[in-house]
Amino acid sequence: MWDFEHCDPKKCSGRKLGRLGYVKTLRLQQRFSGLILSPMGVKCVSPQDREIVGEHGVAVIDCSWARLEDTPFSRMRGGHPRLLPYLVATNPINYGKPCTLSCVEAYAAAFYITGYKELGEILLKKFKWGHTFYEVNEELLEKYAKCKDSADVVAAQKEYLEQLEVEHNKPKQDLTDIDMDLEHCNPNRRVGELPPSDSSDDSEEEEDDDEEEKEREEKNEKEEEEEEEESEEQHSTEECNKRDSACGGTDKGESPQSKPHKGTSLSPT
Repeated sequence: MWDFEHCDPKKCSGRKLGRLGYVKTLRLQQRFSGLILSPMGVKCVSPQDREIVGEHGVAVIDCSWARLEDTPFSRMRGGHPRLLPYLVATNPINYGKPCTLSCVEAYAAAFYITGYKELGEILLKKFKWGHTFYEVNEELLEKYAKCKDSADVVAAQKEYLEQLEVEHNKPKQDLTDIDMDLEHCNPNRRVGELPPSDSSDDSEEEEDDDEEEKEREEKNEKEEEEEEEESEEQHSTEECNKRDSACGGTDKGESPQSKPHKGTSLSPT
């Protein structure tokens, strides 16, 4: 890494990687045999650069995006200068801005495209926000990693940017444009979309209520029948007792005719 000390040392991702021992600082005019991520490049990083990265590594230029004109890129020597294709930064300083990557994001992008995604993940894990870079740019990075060479990467980038432009120019639905002639118009619901009907649930509940009412009626009828039977049985018992009382009752098997009437005497013949 060539460090021009343009950035705040506490916020510089390149310096943090240096302190952790993942990168080393190069002197100005010191030659580097690996891939150099530089605005001076004329070709994009592509899977075709995998062998160069595997043998000699990747170098970045740590400088401020606001001071590119003051940076002597021509004095950083190497045989393989490369440009990074369109990607979106997710670092805290330039979050959401395209093509303004930090040092660690540039390393991670180059490693992903050349088939060394795991190396990029190792570097990104050293930052709390690091995982978001691969998450936000996953679709693009996958496209670039499947390309054959720099020309294919440029073509994939062009196709993606054209798609973004079409989506940006696509007319958006105006939710405030409401047709007041329509009854019960709801701008939060798409045309033709109706709320779910509860009629089936209501009919099932009514059927359940009918069954419960029928069961209660049958139970009441049964209880009334049992009460009538008990009443008839009790009435029959009372009638029998009344008849026994009217006949004078019986005692030890004697019939009413065998008992003498009061005031009558029996004499022998």
